[in-house]
Amino acid sequence: MSGCKDKEQDPRIEGIASTIRVVPNFPKPGIMFQDITTLLLDPKAFKNTVDLFVERYTGKDITVVAGIEARGFIFGPPIALAIGAKFVPLRKPRKLPGEVISEEYVLEYGTDCLQMHIGAVQPGDRALVVDDLIATGGTLCAAIKLLERAGAEVVECACVIELPELKGRERLNGKPLYILVESR
Repeated sequence: MSGCKDKEQDPRIEGIASTIRVVPNFPKPGIMFQDITTLLLDPKAFKNTVDLFVERYTGKDITVVAGIEARGFIFGPPIALAIGAKFVPLRKPRKLPGEVISEEYVLEYGTDCLQMHIGAVQPGDRALVVDDLIATGGTLCAAIKLLERAGAEVVECACVIELPELKGRERLNGKPLYILVESR
């Protein structure tokens, strides 16, 4: 689910979208890379991005904000702090020092894996998954499975950008998705 109707009426969205740089042919030919580093250089756009998510999730009884490595670590912690939830990093293999639970997922060319500390999420926790972008949806699906295996209820996934042509939303098996901007 996207908040398109609300977003069309919110002037902050266009300001956010205008700060995202599109880099052609990066990291390989044919890719139109959506670069959020330019959004982060604009304090007003960065604040507006976080504020829009905080406004959406305040009062929704979210107990966990799970951020996907690495850019989910940028947006997730300020959202978690503002709504009174804990932040749980979902990391690539061998980045967490304690015992972990893992979820593998398929990439275009191979596989990858997300991990989180055992005990970071409790049965009954209500989780929000945060990342900068949804493309094919594989990473978000792995995050959802990982959190659900630990007993959490995934309430929604939130991304700054969606690449709708890659149909990642369809892979989420009906889990709600909230995005701020579509790729340009």
